[in-house]
Amino acid sequence: MKKIICLLLIFAAYSINAQNIKRIDVKGKIVVEHNDVSGITIFNSSSNKGTITDDKGTFTIAVAENDVIEVSALQFQNLNFRVNADILKSKSMKIFLIEEINKLDEIIVKSKGLTGDLIADIDGSKTFNPKLDALYFAVKHSSEYNFETDYKTEVKNIGDDIQRNRLYNGLNVVNVVDQLLLPIFRSEAKRKKTSDIPEVPTSAIKYYFASEFLVDNFKIPEHRVEDFIAYVESGDFDFTLLNYGRELEFLDILNQKSVEFLKKEKK
Repeated sequence: MKKIICLLLIFAAYSINAQNIKRIDVKGKIVVEHNDVSGITIFNSSSNKGTITDDKGTFTIAVAENDVIEVSALQFQNLNFRVNADILKSKSMKIFLIEEINKLDEIIVKSKGLTGDLIADIDGSKTFNPKLDALYFAVKHSSEYNFETDYKTEVKNIGDDIQRNRLYNGLNVVNVVDQLLLPIFRSEAKRKKTSDIPEVPTSAIKYYFASEFLVDNFKIPEHRVEDFIAYVESGDFDFTLLNYGRELEFLDILNQKSVEFLKKEKK
């Protein structure tokens, strides 16, 4: 009897504590390749409450820090992520659903430090950390694609103290840079052959995502994205930064160049 009473008290206390969690409304937006963005389910499994997107792909959901959000969309894998302090601070999140990405299964970019490839990461270097209030990528069911193993497949944790290089479903932000950001710079590069830059076709949707990344993280005006790319690749730019294995260095250069570019814009 005492054990039963004790268990009842524990469950009651847990229930009261759960009810006392203060949640705030956060606005979100789903972006997909096609126009069908309505009716996508956004569910907070921590509060057992959910919502669906409207015709514009927008939604509002009440969340608290560490709540687990589940995104369910037809033809895409279910995407789960945990609410962090940045989402609460900005009261917004952005989710990209991509139907085709080579060698990617699911990508999550956190705003607290880069999730990097151990080979490419330089310990102690002051690399650029994406601002991204909440930027999540998910792709079409991976069973429809042949994901090959390469040197980026295994990622190791080398720094819990600053929460970087953390593994999420076996993939990392280096892949995001490889697949979305680098292609638009490679497409504009004039010294591809001499720098051994691989040819990677850039689809309209990938160009859009990459442009969003530059606008969101580096404050580049939308109508000046192409000008910024040209500025980065002008002068003494090291075109070998567009090769695989130097992704974090490339992000650091972009950060420096964006500061210079925006200063010139103000003059």
